[in-house]
Amino acid sequence: MPIHTPNTVPLSVLDLAPITQGSMPADALRNTRELAQLADRCGYTRYWLAEHHNMTGIASAATAVVIGHVAGATERIRVGAGGIMLPNHAPLVIAEQFGTLESLYPGRIDLGLGRAPGTDQITARALRRNLMGSDDSFPQDVMELQSYFKPTQPNQAVRAVPGAGLNVPIWLLGSSLYSAELAAHLGLPFAFASHFAPRFLYRAIELYRSRFQPSEQLDKPYVAVAANAIAADSDEEAQHLMRSLRLRFAAMARGVRGQLPPPEAFVESDWSPAELAFADESLACSAVGTADSVRSQLQALIDRTGADEIILTAQIFDHAARLRSFALVAETWGLEAGD
Repeated sequence: MPIHTPNTVPLSVLDLAPITQGSMPADALRNTRELAQLADRCGYTRYWLAEHHNMTGIASAATAVVIGHVAGATERIRVGAGGIMLPNHAPLVIAEQFGTLESLYPGRIDLGLGRAPGTDQITARALRRNLMGSDDSFPQDVMELQSYFKPTQPNQAVRAVPGAGLNVPIWLLGSSLYSAELAAHLGLPFAFASHFAPRFLYRAIELYRSRFQPSEQLDKPYVAVAANAIAADSDEEAQHLMRSLRLRFAAMARGVRGQLPPPEAFVESDWSPAELAFADESLACSAVGTADSVRSQLQALIDRTGADEIILTAQIFDHAARLRSFALVAETWGLEAGD
């Protein structure tokens, strides 16, 4: 077996808890638990889950609950949100949820925040009842949430219990320049969603680094870049596994969402050039192939972006192949559990 020189850039996992065609949310959540345990053993740094609503192909709508499910099944790895869509919630509620998680699993909880609804506008109204000013108030909501994690002040009328004094690490997530600039202004770590929206990746990183202001949480910029990564024993097998994700994004170009399809369902001639172009542009930040090929592609991404961390996601129809993909990447990267 070849010896792999460890790469100094940490790798993490973003699990979208995919519900595959013919399966149920319970199956997806069992798969999430199993993948998290593998990531814990293999030496990945963190394991994040994302908030989506009214989507038949994603099982992590109750994100804080799933984070607790994962944290309770693992020992070392940091677990958190990538992310919580803060406009859907009162900041105090999120402070209490993540204060509870931090109390249960001290030193292992991350809180990534986004400002998109994580759903369609009709569902957003069902979640929030009133959408007025939700985007405009995002910076104030972030700062309010931060305040709940600080030590309680004398005569403080509202406090998060649990939450006060726990200083749960907050990240800002995004796919735009807005999020990059806000993360820089607040001195927070920044994760870019280039696994599905890579268009502004380089501009956002440049803006974030150039305008970063040190804070109590962070003294210098810290950038995590998200990428799709599918590794297999051959390039051909990896490309075959990737067909499920390419089909999902081609369908999104038609406004169709659903469960993750098997790779055999993708027939290129069924889709227009524009639909295929949308899929390929959305998935441009992907590393697909043998383990060594994936390592080279991820290293090239690090060289281009200067990323401090890479967050990998892999929507693969076959769960065993998904587990193997993450294990292969960990091995070729030289990860060691406990690092």
